[in-house]
Amino acid sequence: MTTAVTSYSASRPEWLKYFSFCIDHKVIGIQYIVTSFLFYLIGGALAGLVRAELTTPEPDLLDPSLYNGMFTLHGTIMIFLWIVPAVTGGFGNYLVPLMIGARDMAFPRLNALAFWMTIPAGLLLIASFFVGPASTGWTAYPPLSILTDQKAGQVLWILSIIMIGTSSILAAVNFITTILKMRRPGMGLFHMPLFCWAMLATSVLALLATPVLAGALILLLFDICFGTVFFNPAGGGDPVVYQHLFWFYSHPAVYVMILPVFGIISEILPVHARKPIFGYKAIAYSSMMICCLGLLVWAHHMFTSATPDWLRIFFTVGTLLVAVPTGIKVFSWIATLWRGKIHFRSSMLFALGFVSLFVMGGLAGVMLGSAPIDLHVHDTYFVVAHFHYVLFGGSVFGIYAGLYHWFPKMTGRMYNEFWGRVHFFLTYIGFNLCFFPMHILGLQGMPRRVAQYDPQFTSLNVICSIGALILALSTIPFLVNMIYSWTRGERASGNPWRALTLEWTTLSPPPTENWHGEPPLVTEPYAYGISSHS
Repeated sequence: MTTAVTSYSASRPEWLKYFSFCIDHKVIGIQYIVTSFLFYLIGGALAGLVRAELTTPEPDLLDPSLYNGMFTLHGTIMIFLWIVPAVTGGFGNYLVPLMIGARDMAFPRLNALAFWMTIPAGLLLIASFFVGPASTGWTAYPPLSILTDQKAGQVLWILSIIMIGTSSILAAVNFITTILKMRRPGMGLFHMPLFCWAMLATSVLALLATPVLAGALILLLFDICFGTVFFNPAGGGDPVVYQHLFWFYSHPAVYVMILPVFGIISEILPVHARKPIFGYKAIAYSSMMICCLGLLVWAHHMFTSATPDWLRIFFTVGTLLVAVPTGIKVFSWIATLWRGKIHFRSSMLFALGFVSLFVMGGLAGVMLGSAPIDLHVHDTYFVVAHFHYVLFGGSVFGIYAGLYHWFPKMTGRMYNEFWGRVHFFLTYIGFNLCFFPMHILGLQGMPRRVAQYDPQFTSLNVICSIGALILALSTIPFLVNMIYSWTRGERASGNPWRALTLEWTTLSPPPTENWHGEPPLVTEPYAYGISSHS
């Protein structure tokens, strides 16, 4: 690894490495973050069109079939090309080796291959829209996905998801091996930063659940292309089996998207509150508990699919149990903040925003996990509000918090704090204006995935669309701040936040193999408030 990276750097301009098959985990991490953010802008533009359409009750901007294709592509991009690659591939690749004192990931070339699979997969997904957009939502439920007139688009959609899933499996193998086998000598598992625990749990989930989705999609592909009837009721197949296979992956996928963000928040709060993390082992164990429980609750998405009553009870109880380890984390974060010396920097503001919004989304999730309530609001805008509070209010706020926190480490430059705060307030206001009214719309009975709705819902939809516009505008100060600061920002020291985890003991940005000489041993990464660290 040393020879390959060094010879590359010596023979080409530095910036070209971000456009190459570089095996440096830090380069790959930034490649993931930048690429996934570009896909986020595409997915966000599609969401803007969807919200523009929903400003009026009639489908006067988009044809309903085109509307279906747009929200399908929006949801697929946001999940598979933005949040998952950003939190696992981006932050995971950049931070895990630095946090455990490793020179690189266990399988550097496999790591680079996993990243470079996401780009053709993303292009394939976008191409599917132009050959006949998949219009079945991100679930691709049969028989709708089998009987669709847009078979070419649906096939390309499936192939792109299989490719992204393969990339996730390769990444998961790499993270598990790296964390378990490549820690600096002397660093035990309970000396690791909590982000590494979160990545370990995430990788186990991805490794166990992703192959199930790949298998389901391959069978669905056969039904569409070769006339098999695995899921086609007309030939004796059972579409509910697909739903089981799909949700066996896709419910844990929520934890794949949120567990790394839990890790990010656990890193940021102690640094900017200048206090030790409260309940280190409880947070670490809770990540593994979520990993285990997350594999056992998939059918709560199927309460309306003729699920037997006894099974509804089992999955209701299982889903409610997930609230226990999640509540442990929230309690630990609040206890960490209690009487801390809080610095309201941009990263801290986004972390606090994450906690408040995720708790909202989590409470709605507890409601939806209960069969009686889920049967009432299934497929309404209440569900849309819930998962956006979890995945945007949770994951995206966590991503922004992480970007601001580790921006000096990644670039060697400081960002502009004023514009970071402007970005936060615009995002927080726009997000709540956009998604909070959807709770009310859902409880009033407005169905999701429709371009046309009852005029009684117009006022709240106008408020949602205004919020979406503010949310879109909030991206501008972020982009300008990041680009300007990366190129012309003030030089950052190695450790501008006086943090204690291992990645802050090296230069900003770190050298090729992370440290000149041996990395120091850090066994108390959260010892704030003790002696010189207060």
